[in-house]
Amino acid sequence: MALNLRTPGVYIVEESKFPPSVVPVETAIPAFFGYTRNAQYKGTNLLNRPVAVNSLLEFQEIFGLASEIGGFVIALDEDGNVATPVADPGQGANARFRLAYALRHFYDNGGGRCYIVSVGTYAASAVTSDIVNAHIAGLEALAREDEPTLIVFPDLSGMRPAAGANPAEIAANLAATRAAYHSVLVQALNQCARLGDRFLVCDLWDGDQPGSDGITAFRNGIGTRNLKYGAAYHPYIRTTMAWNWDESTITVTQVARRNDDGTVTRPSPHNGMTLAALKTGSPDSNPLIYGNARNELARFAVTLPPAAAVVGIYATVDRTRGVWKSPANESLASVFDLSVRIDQDLNDNMNVEPSGKTINALRAFSGKGFLIWGARTLAGNDNEWRYVSVRRFFNMVEESTRKTTEAFVFEPNAAGTWAKVKAMIENFLIIQWRDGALAGAKPNDAFYVNVGLGSTMTAQDILEGRMNVEIGMAVVRPAEFVVLRFSHKMQES
Repeated sequence: MALNLRTPGVYIVEESKFPPSVVPVETAIPAFFGYTRNAQYKGTNLLNRPVAVNSLLEFQEIFGLASEIGGFVIALDEDGNVATPVADPGQGANARFRLAYALRHFYDNGGGRCYIVSVGTYAASAVTSDIVNAHIAGLEALAREDEPTLIVFPDLSGMRPAAGANPAEIAANLAATRAAYHSVLVQALNQCARLGDRFLVCDLWDGDQPGSDGITAFRNGIGTRNLKYGAAYHPYIRTTMAWNWDESTITVTQVARRNDDGTVTRPSPHNGMTLAALKTGSPDSNPLIYGNARNELARFAVTLPPAAAVVGIYATVDRTRGVWKSPANESLASVFDLSVRIDQDLNDNMNVEPSGKTINALRAFSGKGFLIWGARTLAGNDNEWRYVSVRRFFNMVEESTRKTTEAFVFEPNAAGTWAKVKAMIENFLIIQWRDGALAGAKPNDAFYVNVGLGSTMTAQDILEGRMNVEIGMAVVRPAEFVVLRFSHKMQES
């Protein structure tokens, strides 16, 4: 620094010799898209506006609870027992609003800070093709946010085709709805590739169905571009979560007691009462009948696409081990069962396929529970970007170094600046190597950083104001196939 010295004396000048440090960015901050009870909070419109939340309670305070399930009748016999089984409420119109349940599943599996993008409310969102436009608008809003690193669509796979008049029309509507679902996933992959700082975790549209038809339809619909920026998981999860029952709209019918000759002796005072009335201290309330009705409802639990739970595992693994550790062979919480039990043959087809579009399996193992049994991106044939952990680690390093090197914009493009940039990045990568993220016996085997005239730049680059930095990393990769070799050893004595 030039000094303007005019008076004799001693002057102290502090000079910076150390480069700035690269601070790793957060790696597991998902953005959830879906429908919410509220899209207004304290006078602010939250529609298509990403909102950061740090807990399930904060989500409920801002966006409200899950949609209520109700509007049906429970038939009781004269003794107050359930006479006719209740139909599965998971097939009802409101059951497809799964964002609130998915967020709870995310936190049950170790999730933390996340973003919510409300694309509509329960009241104003008929399940039509508008759901596609709503999610596209939400994606455009998310593109302006820097912090999110994962994208999840818990409500999108709840799309249902329009009714048809004949089998051909029904099949056509089914194909159109699937195609619309996949079009949103393709747009999300495009955003991940364009911004380079996020990753799509997606579900199969019909992941609750057995067989390979849904798998084939997903592979055909997802396209071939930007597959390294996404991963898919199958099947859906039958959770331990109960539906949010609307007891004020669930009524009971109870037949009257009759004599042997069929004449009525005593009409039921509970006929037509709601569960809410049976539960409270009204004159005709009946805890026994209420308990029987609630036991009937307890047979049903929420079935969810797996992506929300999976990103919760991502957050847990990133926090306890590191983003370089594959988020696989990890147990899932709040799982009662899987909607489809995947056997070895189906798992083989999902993991290795000529198109390379790998779909990671969730499987049940005796004595272990329900595990994520796959660690691949959709680019299963790509030797560079085959694994989720490799892609996400590169995302972290790229974003972290980009943000730190912004301090050198407009600095002199000379040897002093190059030395600082190189030292800064090397110090960061040495820490990653020590943590186990990079393979190699010594740092030179694990990574390299090149910058300078004659190395990464020409004289023309310097004249045009470009400083090129080349970084190479040997990221550790998962051991997918552990082969134990056994042989007979001859007796020697």
